[in-house]
Amino acid sequence: MLKIYGDARSRAFRCAWLLRELGIDFEHVPVDLKAARSNEFLAINPNGKVPALVDGDFVLVESIAINLYLAKKFGGELAPRTAEEEALILQFSFWAVSECESDAIVVFTNKFPRSGRIPGDAEAAQAAAALKKPLQVLDQALAQRPYLVGERFTVADLNVASILSGAKAAGLDLSGEPNVARWLSGCLRRPAQRETVRSMSA
Repeated sequence: MLKIYGDARSRAFRCAWLLRELGIDFEHVPVDLKAARSNEFLAINPNGKVPALVDGDFVLVESIAINLYLAKKFGGELAPRTAEEEALILQFSFWAVSECESDAIVVFTNKFPRSGRIPGDAEAAQAAAALKKPLQVLDQALAQRPYLVGERFTVADLNVASILSGAKAAGLDLSGEPNVARWLSGCLRRPAQRETVRSMSA
């Protein structure tokens, strides 16, 4: 059985969400930041970070790589159907990591602090302001279609929504990006997402 290592407030969440969307049975192994530095976990991921996926003898780290692998392996509606769709899925996934994730994490951890440095209110406000430019780009991309790739929810939507979900929970203002607000709310209402929240938070 597949194993996903991580906790609910780590990037492991997006991997567990995808597996539930795909209907794939898996074992969630809770690993927090402290446990990630244990010798046992370092044998799985020498970087000492979560998530990690163990699929038989195959071990993979980095949440976006894990999700792209899972979508490719198990197929279905969330996977690309053409080379063009695959390119767009890669584009949006990597774009969200490079353009949105660091600022979204600052906004989230200011509101919901955990161990480590806690961003101050001024830093969080600056991060929220910095997010406006990429959010406007995303809003334009969603102006003429319901999802990022074609007419259906794919791993691209899941990856990008998972990056923005924490900032939304922390009160990020999306009133200027109505298409993003509509799309993100729909992604976060999906049954698989809600079930992942319940199971990983238990």
